[in-house]
Amino acid sequence: MSLSVSPGVDRPTLPEGQLLYAVGDIHGRLDLLDALLELIEADAARAAQAERRTLVFLGDYVDRGLDSRGVVERLIGGLPQDFEAHFLKGNHEAILLNFLDDAWSLENWRKNGGDATMLSYGVDTERLARIGAPSDAWRQAFAAALPEAHLRFFKSLQLSVSFGDYLFVHAGVKPGVPLAAQTEADLIWIRGPFLNHAEPFGKVVVHGHTPGDQPAIRSNRVGIDTGAVFTGRLTALRLQDGSGKFLQT
Repeated sequence: MSLSVSPGVDRPTLPEGQLLYAVGDIHGRLDLLDALLELIEADAARAAQAERRTLVFLGDYVDRGLDSRGVVERLIGGLPQDFEAHFLKGNHEAILLNFLDDAWSLENWRKNGGDATMLSYGVDTERLARIGAPSDAWRQAFAAALPEAHLRFFKSLQLSVSFGDYLFVHAGVKPGVPLAAQTEADLIWIRGPFLNHAEPFGKVVVHGHTPGDQPAIRSNRVGIDTGAVFTGRLTALRLQDGSGKFLQT
């Protein structure tokens, strides 16, 4: 796979000596995350010597899949050794945190796969639904079940991270706005204006959020959400020495 970017940068690159893997939307699929991390470890072992090994997770760790809790646990304490890790905030983590602050947003979270997340933490969602429990009862049950370390993880998530000629975000960026001035709402929610923009953004934007059967490669962006929760295909973009390739489950 070859990538090109804006005029003046024929081949986007990382800092010399860096090997980087960006991982797309996981959505509670611990099985796929485990499999992809094995592929990454094996690939890194075969790679040219790298002084810096980096993992970037693009957000949407929770909802829809069966083991959101397990995914977060793995990210917190079970990643390959000798890698630095950066964890970005997805819109689903934003929805989760919003529910903890405002119980009235319960139905929005449930429509977006929140029941699966609550179940993974041991919340009896079937009972709460059966008795018609008020939204605050759901919030209290989830808050009580959520480990403090997991809450800290959700609250610590970054909105973006940049290395070399690449910017990593969950959803995308708003065209015409300097990269340093992007809002959280756009970084974790944007679709159409970003996806349909053909001009350079200043850096190649690597993102998730918008699923496709295969990664989307454009001159100004690379999308790596391959709908893992539905397709069984979790994707990582591997970057080193001006070249890139994909690893997939």
